[in-house]
Amino acid sequence: MYMSLNSLYIIKQMAKGGYWHDESGHEYVLLRGGIYSQHSQRQFQTQWENASVEMCNVMTWLGFGSRIRKARRDAYMENDRLLNARYPGGFKIITTGSKAEGLTSFYESDTDNMFVNEDVMCLEDGLPGDMLPRETTLFTLNTGSCYHGHCRLLLKLRGTVICHNLRDALYDDETGRSFLISDSYIYVLNSATLGPGEVRHSRAGPSLPSSDGANRLDRVPSFVCDCPSILQRWAERRRNWPPPDIVQKVVSLRAFVTPVGHKGSEFKYVEWRICFNTGENKLVSSLNNTQVYIYVILKMVVKDILKPIKKEVTSYTVKNLVFWLAENNHQECFTEKNLFNWLCEGLRELRTALSTTNLSYYMIPERNLIDSCGMNEKQQRTWVEKIGDMVNEGPKLLLRLPKIRQSIVSHPVPLFWYGQRRLEIELLVLKCINRREQCLVVDGVVNESDSMQNSILIRIVQILREVRQRMIEEGSCVNYLNEIFERMLM
Repeated sequence: MYMSLNSLYIIKQMAKGGYWHDESGHEYVLLRGGIYSQHSQRQFQTQWENASVEMCNVMTWLGFGSRIRKARRDAYMENDRLLNARYPGGFKIITTGSKAEGLTSFYESDTDNMFVNEDVMCLEDGLPGDMLPRETTLFTLNTGSCYHGHCRLLLKLRGTVICHNLRDALYDDETGRSFLISDSYIYVLNSATLGPGEVRHSRAGPSLPSSDGANRLDRVPSFVCDCPSILQRWAERRRNWPPPDIVQKVVSLRAFVTPVGHKGSEFKYVEWRICFNTGENKLVSSLNNTQVYIYVILKMVVKDILKPIKKEVTSYTVKNLVFWLAENNHQECFTEKNLFNWLCEGLRELRTALSTTNLSYYMIPERNLIDSCGMNEKQQRTWVEKIGDMVNEGPKLLLRLPKIRQSIVSHPVPLFWYGQRRLEIELLVLKCINRREQCLVVDGVVNESDSMQNSILIRIVQILREVRQRMIEEGSCVNYLNEIFERMLM
């Protein structure tokens, strides 16, 4: 599927502003904040819609199409299954974030892994826990005096199997009740021995970041949490999205608690945050292509335009904004023809959230995601002004985003050629990782004679050589294959 040269030209002209003449000689004036046709507004509207559709094609070639998203999701789910089967009991690994959503390539962002302690269960106060296994340590959610979506963990029942991480993080208050201190628990885990070549980085909220070469990993210790009243309130909301079957699936996936308190709380070192990572993964997978592209482009805006220093605004902020956008509007309105319109609407919503310092958490609306985010007044003024400028620019805002700008201004043929090979390499890498996991024999040694694994590696090298040859023919500075490999997966 190639983008027509005429449609590509329309996108470029829309992005640049100025004058545009169609094939019949009709002249259009492209102004900041709007478009004016001297002859036929309807003709321009048709071209605007066609350009939106072609922009969706560009997003697909950049690696955000439905096929590659599903392949990524499936690959990381399979990898979790293989790892959990190899290390049964104790901790369960769940990949979350952009990798689980299928929205980033292999080296493009951190891999977020939840490490769920399966010997611990957290329940809403009042729920029975007498049916749990004897090995399970039971906590109840103590939400009194805590900010919305946060709690303290009150020890209800000590299991027969309790690790030293839990024991060392427990403390008794003046009434003799035992609470689990989130700060102490994550500190003990952070002192664990690193693997060969692994480098630990500073703690970020509830996560323990580390890296090994180009691989970056965020480990988030967590416990399973049953909070049916919160999920039921969410499920009963009047909505246009998600459909009832997805709502029920999200409810069945339950929740988790992670070791981080509310920044403005006097108990922040003791508190835990209630989250719905697996449910949110399911919600993202139920968004249609247009909604996903809005999500991705808004994430680029945050990263490349706002450039927060201390995660004052994050991709998680954007994800919740898109969830609300989807819930509050009819789904048939989110078509590829309307991509530019909805992108501008998303920017307006982001500007409003920043200017009012208010954005409700999608699962627990009482929790304000921008409250105590650390944004100062100068950042707020600058960001609101920048987003306002982008809304006024219309499609021209795309030129501010490096990844999209490089795609728009280039001819569609090399974009398609390189895109196809980049996606093929990524799919092969994901298959290779899981195949290597299946080929492990003793003490982590891989069976290198596996024919499927070797076939995958041979094909990867073939693609890299094709890419290197084309880069040489185009006059690019080409280095080693492994450097091309890393660049193609960024």
